[in-house]
Amino acid sequence: FPHPTPPPLTTAAWRLSHLAELLTIRADHTTGSRALTRDDYRVEGEAAGGIAAFEAGVHAWRSVLAGADDAALDTVGYCGYPYGSDPENPFLDVVWWVNQEILHHGAEIALLRDLYRVRAGLGR
Repeated sequence: FPHPTPPPLTTAAWRLSHLAELLTIRADHTTGSRALTRDDYRVEGEAAGGIAAFEAGVHAWRSVLAGADDAALDTVGYCGYPYGSDPENPFLDVVWWVNQEILHHGAEIALLRDLYRVRAGLGR
């Protein structure tokens, strides 16, 4: 940070790592220690580790959501994620944003996977 201009071409691995980091740190800043930073977050260097990190992030975020009641969803600052507007937003807005990020980058990952497969001559 700040983001480079123009933005670099990102890979499926970057997108998966971005989602894993986002889910893990947001979960920590919602019901965890509220201390995890991007500097603390370890980015995995190979596919299996990246997938495992994403799965761990999904598990952590799902645990947060499972524990959130209506009052939590309406609470401004319920998530104190320091790299966004989370401390100023009701938690429901944060949940919407995270869902949007997962859909957005998940679709990009699926498209890149399909393009790589076709380029390699592996068909559908």
